[in-house]
Amino acid sequence: MKEYFKDWKVHLLCGVMVIAAELIGKRAFNLGPLSFTLFPMLYTIIFGILLAVFKLIPKTMMVEASPYITISVLMLGARSAATIGPNLKLIFESGAALVLQELGNLGTVFFAIPVAVLIFGMGRAAVGAGFSISREGSLMVIGNMYGLDSDEGLGVMGGYITGTLFGTIICGLMSSALASTGWFHPYALAMACGTGSASMMSANVAPLMEMWPNMADEIYTLAYASNTLSGIDGLYMNLLLAIPLSNLLYKVCWKLKGKEPPQSSKQTELESVNVVEM
Repeated sequence: MKEYFKDWKVHLLCGVMVIAAELIGKRAFNLGPLSFTLFPMLYTIIFGILLAVFKLIPKTMMVEASPYITISVLMLGARSAATIGPNLKLIFESGAALVLQELGNLGTVFFAIPVAVLIFGMGRAAVGAGFSISREGSLMVIGNMYGLDSDEGLGVMGGYITGTLFGTIICGLMSSALASTGWFHPYALAMACGTGSASMMSANVAPLMEMWPNMADEIYTLAYASNTLSGIDGLYMNLLLAIPLSNLLYKVCWKLKGKEPPQSSKQTELESVNVVEM
């Protein structure tokens, strides 16, 4: 029985941080015409960073906690799969605008990969960080294709944490700024709120609902439908288009630098093991 309770400190600390974050709750901030909202997930990451920076938890506990990331991603994968089936009809009924907007997410590939490789000289972590906006579905894709302990996994986890820290703030500010220009219809802005992340969608849609209270229900409905579709067709977009394009662009960018593209550390390790076995 002892082996089943060896990580009890990890679970206890995780539970304490979650409870503390939920007690803080959502916090809305207004900066003149701009606004944004902070969500509990942000606080848990900040707690973890502070504990690590000030060395309030031993490194062994961090190592023990690492495998639970993969377990959590499996749960997210099951949740995404459960969402796809019941909502397939919604994809066909929502029209081309909601479905094809997912093509806009491919912009991260053509912007992030060249910057990561040509400017920062990143290795395979560039693919994990640059093929998407690094939300829950992206973790599932990279976790299944490469493993979260690979360089690609480190890249997508880095993007996920960065997005959680700054994503909701940036989304709230951008949504407020674009709404105040008067260039876009509220429904168009509502459809743009769906990134595949519940927290980012909420941060995006809150200023719109406050600015157009008479259309609040319609705005939220379109935002929620867009977010659902981003989670559904975004999975296939990542698998069929974003990952292959990222791998191709990664190789092209390293060729432009006149160097061979670095392999993932996990791939290198596997090759070393195969050589030893031979």
